[in-house]
Formats: sequence, structure tokens, C-alpha cells
Amino acid sequence: MPTNSTLSAPQAAPTPAAVPLGRPRRSTALLTLAGLWIAIYFAALFAPPLLDDADATHANAARHMALSGDWVTLKVNGIRYLEKAALPYWLDAISFRIFGFNTFAAHLPEAIGVLLLALLGYHWSRRAYGDRAAFYTGLAVLTSAGVFLFTRIYIPEVLLSLFLSTALYCLLRSFDQESGINESGIRGSGIQESGILSEREARVEGSAVSSTRKLYAYTMWTALALAVLTKGLVALVFFFGAAIIYLALTGEWRKWRRLKPFTGLLLFLVIAAPWHILAGLRNTGGMNGHGFFWFYFINEHVLRFLGKRYPKDYNKLPGYLFWSLHLVWLFPWSLFAPIGFLQAWRLRKRRPLAASFPAKATLLFAIYAALVLVFFSLSTNQEYYTFPAYLALLALTAAALSRSESLYDEDPSSRRWITFAHATYTVVGIAAAIALGYGLWSSRHLPFVPDIGELLAHRGVGDYTLSMSHFFDLTGPSFAALRLPASLAALAFAVGPALAWWLRTKRRHLASTTAIALTSTVFLVAAHIALIRFGPMLSSANLAQKIQQLEDDRAVSPDTQVLLYSDQAYGSSIPFYLGRIVYLVDGRSTSMLFGSTFPDAPPIFLTHDDLVRGWGSGSRKILFVPLEKRDEVDSLLGNNKVLLAETSGKALFTDRPLDLPASSANAH
Repeated sequence: MPTNSTLSAPQAAPTPAAVPLGRPRRSTALLTLAGLWIAIYFAALFAPPLLDDADATHANAARHMALSGDWVTLKVNGIRYLEKAALPYWLDAISFRIFGFNTFAAHLPEAIGVLLLALLGYHWSRRAYGDRAAFYTGLAVLTSAGVFLFTRIYIPEVLLSLFLSTALYCLLRSFDQESGINESGIRGSGIQESGILSEREARVEGSAVSSTRKLYAYTMWTALALAVLTKGLVALVFFFGAAIIYLALTGEWRKWRRLKPFTGLLLFLVIAAPWHILAGLRNTGGMNGHGFFWFYFINEHVLRFLGKRYPKDYNKLPGYLFWSLHLVWLFPWSLFAPIGFLQAWRLRKRRPLAASFPAKATLLFAIYAALVLVFFSLSTNQEYYTFPAYLALLALTAAALSRSESLYDEDPSSRRWITFAHATYTVVGIAAAIALGYGLWSSRHLPFVPDIGELLAHRGVGDYTLSMSHFFDLTGPSFAALRLPASLAALAFAVGPALAWWLRTKRRHLASTTAIALTSTVFLVAAHIALIRFGPMLSSANLAQKIQQLEDDRAVSPDTQVLLYSDQAYGSSIPFYLGRIVYLVDGRSTSMLFGSTFPDAPPIFLTHDDLVRGWGSGSRKILFVPLEKRDEVDSLLGNNKVLLAETSGKALFTDRPLDLPASSANAH
């Protein structure tokens, strides 16, 4: 009976032969990728300051870890923070100890993760599809909008993607080198039969192949353990779900021993289990007697998937947004995705499923990406949850584009789809350039205002749960603060897409695709400059600096109590930059709720009555108030407060005049 490796397809209509094209040198490709990473990601490590909400919250947890030496229990503002796995915070804590407590150190592990993900994509695609597709995969990872957007805050998705993709790659390589195929593609058995190698040399070569397989198998288990330490049990769902389907379709499950399941599982447990066990033993006696085990495994995994997590502080995107937004997250490369679907449709009846490494890689990429997308379409989700699928989707798109380039003159349908993608990209680029140009022209006589938050419309589109909600808040005056990034983006969109299309018509395919990547690079650099302009609105670091300045100037005493009104996420950058615990008024909510129920939680939670009763008595109070809560505070405190500073509607109030003369106190 034929095996999967010998199955042949029914005779199909011949497809056009691919024409070999020039390929980038490996050194040139890697230097280009490194240069793009430096321009887009490394240069962005220094500004803006840490943003409020998740960014500074996670940095606070890592800061506590670095200072306390407690590498088991995460704490934010002195309160247990048990909903996250530990590895990202370990990396941040190490970075803090080396580089200090700053934005650069907080975001460095994530930026390195992007670089490693691009290099992994390059290496995997190079082995599967060749040098050109490998280069395109690296370009796509570094210049996709979603990869950039979802690494502006410290969330673990890029690290999860790196570890899961590494585990899947090692899974493939564990079954690779069939019959002694080495890295150069020479089949050992064939050489032996021809008499080139002696029997002893053949045994040595076979032993080397076996050792290489073992290395890949154990690396797979190690990467999987790190993925679990990064994001939790969802890593097991994605890896084993993709692996089981892949092995079943290809029949390679028969060679399961190559994966070293027994010793590999032991290695996995040695790496992944200790933190989970220690966290469970050290964190007991919370709400309703629950501890880490219930909150982390049941509440944060099972109940979150079912939409019953407590507290309910999350969303689920509507289906049409969930799917369609991937065109944005993978832009501009998503424009070429239809080419991949076209090629897949043509090859749908072709076999074997896993006769070669390219076929195996394509199959596993497709299974894995589909699993991630379908899983989060059913679960509660955030926009960035499907980040782990990005590398697979981009690698498949890069491979399809590379093949279509080789078929450009022989296959009219491939040429039509590439032309359609370029036409769409050019139209989008011209439209974006016109819109940006109109904004620049309309605001040409308006003054530059550093605090863009004061000029926004605050329409609250999507209740600011969408990543680009603030885009809809832009007004003419606020656009004046974005002249530099808007000019860069307009120039890139006006020239880049049209240039790429022109190069394509000249059959300069490598130059054309590189032009797309460079256009995206300029746009992402412009987007980062715009993010810096939004910094005063998205971060409260300047208000923390104001408090520190007042203490340094002895305008307030060191024992001043700093209070945050409402949930700590509104001003989480303040405790990070002050380096101390702050009190929360009506802030026993969201990520602070479960940890606050432990008996040793510090008494940092105040009610409205506590605020009113203590305001103006005892030690001085400084109260941070977010824009959304200004009316509430005005009704509670009335005029019995002194404004210290205000940025983008966020304010610092104190309960008595400063200790310095007014002229000195008001100097900013």
C-alpha cells in the first residue's frame, strides 16, 4: 500500500513553469533586515514614555520583581497580580537591572522578540521556499502594521509567537532528513550504495542525523515550555492542536518516537512546572478561598474563553471586525494574500501532502494560522490576540508572491492578481496622501500645540477599545501637532506604491517588493513620531515628574500621599515613574480586584467617603484625576482643591496651598 510520501495526484492540467529569478545574497538580506529593525523598532525604544494601562501596569509588575527579588509572585502597586504568566516579567526585570527603570529597558525584550521572529521567519522560509521568499518573509514581519502597532505596549504576544513558531519549526525538523538527508540535501543511503562512503562513515553520518533530530526534538519541548511561561495554557492548545492535525494528515504520527515524548515531556515539566507550583503554593486564601490555581487556570483560561471571567473587563470584537481588521494588521502584505489562495486552489488536488519540506511547511503554516484565527473568533478576544498567526500568514503570502514573480510572464492569472494588488495599494496610497495633504493644508496657519490631547474631539469611537479609536478624534487644530509625521506619511504614500508598481511593470520584482517594504518603513517611522505627539495624552509620566519636582523643590513634603482616582489603569505610569505605591480611590476593580482580597494586601484602597473625610487633614494629599472622572471629583470636592498641573484633561490636585510662594509653585 503506498505511503503518504509516494502518493501521486490524478493528472491535472499543467501549470506554467516557474522562471528562475535572481535572489538576494544572504548577507545583503540579513543586513537589510537588521537595518529595518534598527530604523523601526530600536529607534522607537526611547520615546514616548510608558503608556498608561497595560504598558505601565506590566512594567510595574516587572519593577517590583527586579527590586524585591521575588521572581514568583507578580505584584502591581503592592497588590498581587496573578492573571499573567511570569516569563515576560522576568525578561523585563533583568532588563531593568541592566539598564535602569526606563522606557528603553521596558520595551527592549519585546523589540528583540520582533527581530528574532523576523530572523526565524527568514530561516524557515529560506529552507522551505528559497532565498527570495525568505527575504520577503523577513520584510513582511518587520513592516506589517499589526506587528508594529501591537509592540508599542508591553504585551507578551510577540514572545508567544516566537516560542510557538520555534516549537513548530523544530517539530518539522524532527521529521526532516529522511533516510539521512543532510543540510546540503545529499541522501546518505544513496551515497553509501554508490560506494562513495564506507560502512563506518555511513554509520557516523547516520549518528549525526539522529543527534540532529534529537536536538530539534528537545528544542521543541523547550520552546513549548517557554511559550507556556509566556502566555499560559493557550500555548498548548495551539501547538498540540496544530501538531495533531498535521501529523494525522501526513501520517507522520507513525514516527512519533522522533519527538522524544517521554524525556521531552520531562524536560518540558522541569522548565514550565516549578513557577506554576510555587505561585500556587505562595498565593492562597484570596476571594472565596480561591488562590492562584483557581484564578490563573480556571478564571483566566476557561472562564475567559467562555466569556464568564471575573471581573468582566474585556471585550469581544464583532465578527466582521475580527476578520476584516486582519487586512489592516497585515497591511500592506495582506494585499497579496489572494495570490496565495489562488495557488492553493490550483494545488488542492495535488499530493503528497508532505513529500517535501516546502509542502510540509505550507501545510503546517496553514493549519496553525487557521487554528489561531478560529479559536479567537469563538473566544473573547482583543485585536492583538491573533498575533501568533501573523508569521504563518506572512510566510505563506511571501512564498506565494515569490512564486508568482517567477510566473509573471508565463501565467496571466498570477500577473493579474499582482497587478490588482499594486493597483489597490496605489489607490490606497493616493487616497491617504490626499487626506493627509488636506489636513496639512487646512492646519497650515494654526500654531503647534505640544499637548495634542487638549485639541482632540473625544468622540469615543468604540469606547476607545479599538487600537485606532483616537484617529477619529483628530481635528484641524490637533492635526497641526502632527505636521512632521503627516508630511512623511503623505510623501511615502504618494511615491512608494506607484514606484513599486512601476518597478513591477519593468520586471524588477525584487526591487518592487523591497519598495513596498521601504514605503511601509517610512510610514511606521511617521506613525511612531505621531505616537510621541500623543504621549502626553496616553501617558501620565509628565505628571509623575511634576510630583517629583515638587518634592525636590520642597514645595511638598516627602510624606505626601499620592492618590489615583478610579482604576489604576488610568494612571499606571505614575507609580512606575515615582517608584512607590500610590493609593486608589474607588480603584478596587479590574486587575486590582482579586489581589485585593488576600489578607496581607496593603490598605491602599479608599472610598469616596474616605477621600472626602481625609481631604485637607493629616498629611498632604495629591490626587490624580483622569479626564473621564473630572466631573465626579468636582462634585465630591467642589472648590476645595488646588490645581497643580493639567495635561490632556488629566489633572493633579492637592488639598492645601503649596509650601513655596505662589510664584515659585506655579513655575513649570
